Amino acid sequence: MIATPAWPPKSTPRLFVEQDLAEGQGVMVEGNAAHYLGKVMRKGVGDPVLLFNGRDGEWLATIAEAGKKRLALALDRQTKEQEMTPDVTLAFAPIKKGRIEFLVEKAVELGADRLQPVIMNRSVVDKINLDKMRAYIVEAAEQCGRTSVAEIAEPMKLDAFLKVREPSVPLYFCDEEGGTPAPEAYGPPPATILVGPEGGFTDEERAAIRAAPGATAISLGPRILRAETASLAALATYMARTDWK
Repeated sequence: MIATPAWPPKSTPRLFVEQDLAEGQGVMVEGNAAHYLGKVMRKGVGDPVLLFNGRDGEWLATIAEAGKKRLALALDRQTKEQEMTPDVTLAFAPIKKGRIEFLVEKAVELGADRLQPVIMNRSVVDKINLDKMRAYIVEAAEQCGRTSVAEIAEPMKLDAFLKVREPSVPLYFCDEEGGTPAPEAYGPPPATILVGPEGGFTDEERAAIRAAPGATAISLGPRILRAETASLAALATYMARTDWK
């Protein structure tokens, strides 16, 4: 169908796929994705679907064949070019179940390029189900219209994180004892934002971070923020300076 302001409908489901996307190509959808389209969304032959794979932008497709466990889709045209998100990593101390899912989802919506869990002395959680976190990342990208998919790395301890990070990339760490106001401290990408655990950094951790090349202590204002709130406030402030233009 020819594109019009009413086509594809705003209610068109949006789906992440692994396959390459190009004009005239077919895509086979199976498993949970097929169940979602066919049983949950009640989509059938002739219905539109928006697809993205994190590499080739977003494409409008049409369901060509609908089976019980698989759907064949035909690509029609590209609807969005592949986006370029700011090269920003959000490094954060893992937090409790329920709250970490919220943090990951909102960080993706805000445009984080990478997520790096960092284990610190006062961390209340030291293990993360990365497969589940990746599923949340994909789901958030599907919902918010991103064509890129954020990466999430294996958790690492703070000392290892400070050793392997690229020293030329600015490291902004949210210091509850104070620092330069975040809007004044931030510079252009690339950047890494580091947020501590619920109990804050220890004196030893704070000293180690301050001694790291390119590290700048930043302040997120006069109020005490929960770990997930601090992470998202720091990221949102950075995006407002560099991406929301």
